[in-house]
Amino acid sequence: MTDQTASREPDGQGWLTFAGIMVIIVGVLNIIWGIAAIDKSTFFIGDTKLIFHDVKTWGWIFLILGVTEVFAGFGIFARNQAARWFAIIVASLNLIAALTSINAYPTWGLIIAFIDILIIYGLAAHGHKLGASEA
Repeated sequence: MTDQTASREPDGQGWLTFAGIMVIIVGVLNIIWGIAAIDKSTFFIGDTKLIFHDVKTWGWIFLILGVTEVFAGFGIFARNQAARWFAIIVASLNLIAALTSINAYPTWGLIIAFIDILIIYGLAAHGHKLGASEA
């Protein structure tokens, strides 16, 4: 029974792994979303106008967010506390951007917002364990 507890991951490590993977996935999805919006693809509903001018402007915002999220995700896997806080900030900004762009693509915005909430929870609740020495 001692062998089973010794090989078990510390509490919260699964959330950190999940958050790191999801930050990278959401980053890649935002890069795709951004490129589609910049190209003014028919991917979006009608001739949608958003808070910041139009879909093309949002495309650039999401492209930049996506690239930063990919870097943050790799930082989480590098067990970097600064990357954890950076990922929380970027996921929070992405959550706000996803909710404010819901007119362009409602389902996409809600799914990304939900994933961002899970990322923020995983990093905020269990992120203090990043970089902790393992016994």
